[in-house]
Formats: sequence, C-alpha cells, structure tokens
Amino acid sequence: MIRFCSLGSGSSGNATVVEATSGITTTRLLIDAGFSLRELELRLARAGLEPGDLDAVFVTHEHGDHIGCAVTLAERYELPVWMSRGTWRAIGESARPARLSFARDGDPIAVGDLELHPFTVAHDAAEPLQLRCSDGERCLGVLTDLGSITEHMLEGIAGCVALILECNHDDAMLAASRYPPSLKARIGGRYGHLSNALAVELLERGVGARLGRLVAAHLSRENNRPEIVREALAVSWGSRPADVVIADPMLGFGWLSIA
Repeated sequence: MIRFCSLGSGSSGNATVVEATSGITTTRLLIDAGFSLRELELRLARAGLEPGDLDAVFVTHEHGDHIGCAVTLAERYELPVWMSRGTWRAIGESARPARLSFARDGDPIAVGDLELHPFTVAHDAAEPLQLRCSDGERCLGVLTDLGSITEHMLEGIAGCVALILECNHDDAMLAASRYPPSLKARIGGRYGHLSNALAVELLERGVGARLGRLVAAHLSRENNRPEIVREALAVSWGSRPADVVIADPMLGFGWLSIA
C-alpha cells in the first residue's frame, strides 16, 4: 500500500511524504524540504512523524521553496539524498553531503519498498526532475513546477493511479493581477507553472482515465482559488469532484491512501 501527505504546497514551501508498506517493512520518502529545519520538524510532527522516520530525501530542483533545508536535514539525520547533478551545481554548496547521489532522467532508484522513476520537466531550473513512485503494484505521480506539457512528461506519469498535479494559476486572475509583466510572463510561460487550463488539458490527454485519486497542488494564493480549480477540473474529471483533493498552499493535505 502507498499513502502520501503534503507538509506544504505553495510558494512558501513544499514537502511531500510518500510511504510504502509491504506488510513487513515500511519505507518513507520525503520529496523536497522547502522549509527551515525547525519548521520541517514541526510539520513532520503534525503528520505523526519525526525526521528519523524518513528513509531518504529527493529534491526536485534548486528553488528555495523546494530545496529549503534538504542538505542540512540529510546531513544531520544521515539520510541518503538524491537530486540531479544540475540541481547540486545550482545550489552552490561547497561541501558535498556524505550520502548524496545524483538522479538522472529515466534511471530508476530503489529506496526500500519504493522504486522512483525521475523524469525531466519544462521548468526554469537547472535540471528539474519530477517523480513517479511505485511499490511494484501501483504508482503515484508527483507533477508540480512545470510550465508546459511534453510527451516525455506524459510518458513519465503513464500508469499512475494517483497524481499530485500542479494547478498553479487561473489565466484570467494572473493577467489581472498586480504582478509586474516580467513575473506574469515567467509564471505563465513555457518554463513557468502549470495553469488550471493546462492541468485540464493534461488530464484530457489520457492521463485522467487511469486515475482513482487526484490532488490539485501548488495553488497560487494570489492568482487562484480552490472553487475555480474544482470547476475547471470537473470538465475532465466528470462526476467525481469529491475525489479531487485541493492542497492548501500553506498546510498541504493530510494522509491519503492508494491500495
């Protein structure tokens, strides 16, 4: 069984815990750690966990709301940590963590009861990766921080029965916002963040037909609203709006299971 929760899902910080249980052993992976170490520890405690309960850390890219305390966490608790070589170079750390490994697009990573399948996405970072996490029977896709849909990304989440999907902004709200033109262009551009409309397009391109669990994540507090996201996703999610979980930008969401 896989279960997962978010400790935060927005520009103030991102972190997701994925847990796989075989019946004998349990593996817990932290994807991103976009907070101070103290704040992350508090958020883990709210989820019923301590840093020592984690088995590994995976960093998707170097932006502060994702990498946060990841290196410090890995060093203090002697955790293996994965990130792309481009991400490591971009953060500019002088000392390499003892248990750092480099992840690459298409190269699977075994972490206890989990198998991770990293894949590249279109985002304005050095070498960003998103993930498909599998326990051998079922898959969870984690897909945030991307500006456009690519065939390679669609292949990366193929077969997922649960998906954490970025629904960052409503196009009209972003256009009418007080953001400077350069920031609007970045967010709405090919390497920015996924809009509600693009999230719907992604689901309509065959991904949504396989899903039993959908989480809308990384919502902008300024340029989106949960009710707008629900209305948009209902177009491709049919008569199952209750099955859509909306992640709170500050608090994330509680434990969800796929069995």
